[in-house]
Amino acid sequence: MKRIGIDVGGTNTDAAMVDGDTIVATVKVPTSEDVMSGVRTALDAVSDARGPGNGPIDAVMIGTTHFTNAIVERARLERIAVIRIALPSGRSLPPLIDWPDDLRRCVDPMMFMVHGGHEYDGRALVEMRDDEVRDAARAIRDAGITAIAISALFSPLTSQCERRAADLVREILPNARITLSHTLGRIGLLERENVAALNATLQELGRRTVKAFDDALATAGIDAPFFLTQNDGTVALASIAAENPVHCFASGPTNSMRGAAFLTGENDAMVVDVGGTTSDIGCLSGGFPREANNIVHVGGVRTLFRMPDLLPIALGGGTIVDAKTGAIGPRSVGYRITQDSLVFGGETLTTSDIGVAAGLVEMGDHDRVKGLDPAFVSQTLTRLREMVADGFDRMKISAESIPLIAVGGGAFLVSDTVAGASKVIRTENAGTANALGAAMAQVSGEVDQVFSRMSRENAIAEAESAARTNAVAAGAREETLSTLEIEDIPIAYLRDNARRVRVRVIGDIDFGGAG
Repeated sequence: MKRIGIDVGGTNTDAAMVDGDTIVATVKVPTSEDVMSGVRTALDAVSDARGPGNGPIDAVMIGTTHFTNAIVERARLERIAVIRIALPSGRSLPPLIDWPDDLRRCVDPMMFMVHGGHEYDGRALVEMRDDEVRDAARAIRDAGITAIAISALFSPLTSQCERRAADLVREILPNARITLSHTLGRIGLLERENVAALNATLQELGRRTVKAFDDALATAGIDAPFFLTQNDGTVALASIAAENPVHCFASGPTNSMRGAAFLTGENDAMVVDVGGTTSDIGCLSGGFPREANNIVHVGGVRTLFRMPDLLPIALGGGTIVDAKTGAIGPRSVGYRITQDSLVFGGETLTTSDIGVAAGLVEMGDHDRVKGLDPAFVSQTLTRLREMVADGFDRMKISAESIPLIAVGGGAFLVSDTVAGASKVIRTENAGTANALGAAMAQVSGEVDQVFSRMSRENAIAEAESAARTNAVAAGAREETLSTLEIEDIPIAYLRDNARRVRVRVIGDIDFGGAG
């Protein structure tokens, strides 16, 4: 099966074509300011590189920074409404209370708190008042808002209130786009509500982005289903992924980690992905990125949901170096590296210029950095490598040595020896590991919820069945599904044998059913 993987970064857009496990072609082009023209250029380049007579493309996998950038830039976000079902106990901290002021102004939320919700043991806090939900829905309709997030107290344990509220809202707003918090987040109300609100404000952008990618594929003459890569290193049909754009926030680094595993055969290792603007350091466990189990901040917003455990540092191939003080970053020339950096005729000293001057990489015009003081180059390179080594040490979870895989276009900045690493692995095509990771991605299904009034075995079986159903809906072939991980945690103080069960299954893409 021929697949194309594309990863849109802040500096470069990478594309790769694979046929089965064979790499057919890889390309790297600068990311365009409008993003989509860069995607079309990458598609054309990888199609030209594969040559004629290679048959049709079976699927395209795309990793995009659209959604993360929208939150960070406070742009292209839709006005939202938030309905919290938690009165009387949830009154003291209103929805979105911890959001940065500029982001709150951007989404201009309408917020409602109504009676209802459940206790931690599944008992109703108070009866939900349908009339309050209907009143909120009418106010939302009159304001012209169609993006709505609904949260309820302890909804991951009992989702009844959120589902009932959604039905009531749809009676008044049939075309509303509703995000239910229990489908995305975990037990913490504020963090789960934040995730639902972020998702709601991004859903329209998700639809527009999928349409734009569809158009780009059509322009390139590619008639194939396409998928968006997810935070866990897998993919979902674009139409499904567009409904939950928050699941694509960290798809770039996870693509690189999956690509690193594919290129090296190492399933348990640390990975440093040195891009043009930042470096991301993470851990591979069983060939997939290790998942974060604590609070993750996205654009200044506290969240707790399915995200990889990553350490980003402000170091990339386009990071600006102060020629006078030697200060490194945090600013980067980004996608203008081929115009602004010294070796490409610009006037800005970057880490790539340091790499060329040190003889680590060949790019641009070496003569333009011959005048740099060798001592300055050496000292700067040492500090660059110390930044990576410090990040590696922070992300290790044991004192034992572990392999470190260096990927990304700026991987030449990583030293051949790093304290605590059993070895530093470099590999061919490391510069496009992100696109290869996207191209080789599988489909996953996950369930993370609380079960009660059943045995441990039945709870796990029910969760596994639901995860398999989710995977098939996302585009997996059922007969290829296998269980990747099962996490089973009894919950103290809850009655009826309550336990949190998280199950993730993976499988190959159903090319026949996708489309």
